[in-house]
Amino acid sequence: MRSKRSDSHEVHKGHKGMTENEIARHVLDAAFVVHTKLGPGLFETVYEVVLAHELRKKKLRVERQVAMPITYDGVRFDEGYRVDLLVQSKVIAELKSVEFLTRLHAKQVLTQLRLANLKLRLLINFGEAHLKDGIRRIINGTLEVDESAEFSL
Repeated sequence: MRSKRSDSHEVHKGHKGMTENEIARHVLDAAFVVHTKLGPGLFETVYEVVLAHELRKKKLRVERQVAMPITYDGVRFDEGYRVDLLVQSKVIAELKSVEFLTRLHAKQVLTQLRLANLKLRLLINFGEAHLKDGIRRIINGTLEVDESAEFSL
């Protein structure tokens, strides 16, 4: 069975030192494109594969269904959980296609973000009629200050 992880796509050299906020802007821009073209209500896997494609077109490194290890009771479990998309090895995009997001979704995402020892995870609900209503930025700790940021969701 072929791995869902990214093939060796060439990553633009300028993308290597991107901040989490810069990566998030690319992810959200691509998510809006996908939502506009496909609309709400499809299965999450459809949005996952198409969003990964849009991000790879921007020369970003994207991995799908990445197994994330956890350590419990001093034992490392290599497949504690999976993340939908890992972009540039820094930002996780968790995709949903539900009527609405709940506080439980956000709590699960924050716990997984802490376990991954990463700083930013985007929870994106493609089930919303207006995608902007289905976006949650979950931050673990603090992010690098991005002087060029025009806005933050």
